[in-house]
Amino acid sequence: MSIFWFIPTHGDSRYLGTSRSARALDLNYLKQVATAADSLGYEGVLIPTGRSCEDPWVVASALLPLTQRLKFLVAVRPGLHQPALAARMAATFDRLSGGRLLINLVTGGSEEELAGDGLFLDHAQRYAESAEFIRIWREILTRSHSGESFDFDGDYLQVQGARLLYPPVQKPYPPVYFGGSSEAGHELAAEQVDTYLTWGEPPAAVAEKVADVRARAARHGRSVRFGIRLHVIVRETEEAAWQAADELISHLDDDTIAVAQNAFARMDSVGQRRMAQLHKGRTGRRREDLEISPNLWAGVGLVRGGAGTALVGNPEQVAARILEYAGLGLDTFVLSGYPHLEEAYRFAELVFPLLPESLHARLQAPGDYRVGEIVANVYLPKAAQS
Repeated sequence: MSIFWFIPTHGDSRYLGTSRSARALDLNYLKQVATAADSLGYEGVLIPTGRSCEDPWVVASALLPLTQRLKFLVAVRPGLHQPALAARMAATFDRLSGGRLLINLVTGGSEEELAGDGLFLDHAQRYAESAEFIRIWREILTRSHSGESFDFDGDYLQVQGARLLYPPVQKPYPPVYFGGSSEAGHELAAEQVDTYLTWGEPPAAVAEKVADVRARAARHGRSVRFGIRLHVIVRETEEAAWQAADELISHLDDDTIAVAQNAFARMDSVGQRRMAQLHKGRTGRRREDLEISPNLWAGVGLVRGGAGTALVGNPEQVAARILEYAGLGLDTFVLSGYPHLEEAYRFAELVFPLLPESLHARLQAPGDYRVGEIVANVYLPKAAQS
């Protein structure tokens, strides 16, 4: 099981949909989140992409020398990146980081945003271009280990004699992650990517997606790993966790929700449509309106695009839901929470000890190193009870 955290390059706050208690987005804050994830034992961090975010490659490069073990899941975007240049960027980052790069293939879900970036392909065309892009990218990096060049003449992309002189550390290439809920997305995942990521839908819906992608991959003679993207709100008691969920959206108003939902409705992303449908047309803020599955809460998706659900509960409940998803075949969990610095600590300290041992070994004291404040200047604090 791999647990990832999130670098909030589109902003962070204690409350959604308002500037109240919002945090300034600067390198110092991003450094705090990244170094916390690194020291707490998260395997890596997802850096988001899009016009609402700081550039992920620049951010990853800035955070790289500030961390020691953390892997960086960084986006490539067909149409904005050319595959040969993206391969060179990936190889460079992978070498300089000692093999700490993971690739997030993003096709884009908002036609308005894509048009602003000069991209005018429709949904089907974007997936066809993405399939050509990642095929070229993979071949260039794979062949770099033997010094071979690569030619490709597709409907959208062409390269002649593409060659990479300095190969990546990871062989044959840094692993590729991808999320797409349409049929074209499932087919692309089955044919070419290493890990398929779904947004946080109820377990039955996730199981259907896993089964479909797995079957498609088998027809290509391949196997694919699976993961999920979720927010988390964990507190020591269930009551406190649901109170925190209520507080997160306590400053939302109906106009803000309507503006956000109208924007989501204009997107051609099947995944975004599925996120919106989780509300079943309701935009109420009561727990009974938004708890769509045990401990799975859709309140984040009232105003946030992309991942719109959170696991809410006490440590045992959140761990049980994670293990339930793991039982469906998921082994990668890309998590986040508001504010991202504090929630990274809460989740690691409260939930890691309830998950496989490798995930919380970093939280244990090596040798006789002292953990916690000394009692009365003399006594060691009592060991935590498992």
